[in-house]
Amino acid sequence: MKVLWVEDHPKACEMLLAAGASATRQRLPVDLVLAGSLMEAERKLRLERFDLVMLDLRLPDSIDEDTTVTRVASMGDFRLGVVSASDKRQSMVDFLCKVGRNCSPKAIAKEDLALNEFSRYPEKFYAFLLDVMGETDAKGAVA
Repeated sequence: MKVLWVEDHPKACEMLLAAGASATRQRLPVDLVLAGSLMEAERKLRLERFDLVMLDLRLPDSIDEDTTVTRVASMGDFRLGVVSASDKRQSMVDFLCKVGRNCSPKAIAKEDLALNEFSRYPEKFYAFLLDVMGETDAKGAVA
């Protein structure tokens, strides 16, 4: 699974890189690419194909959450997951689902996400990504 994670906080990026490296060492099928800004995400989306895009709604080069979602959602055929500290995260997800975008129906609060655990437990990272992709059953098993 090729994942673009759009995140502008350096510490979060550091933890995500460690999680991606750990998943690779465990031979889990995760190819993680990071983008630190909206412009960088757009450039990567033009050049590469992704299965999943994890999107922070507040980026340094975006005017607001609506702009971020609109620009990214229009750039390809991929599953979109929203992981953000923004108060508008669930309303953005509800809108995307309503207009028929392939989006995980539950927004993820960035502050509730245990990024530091993902590098220690790569199988948790992989299971989290599968859950966002909608590829797990109700009991959490891989479909």
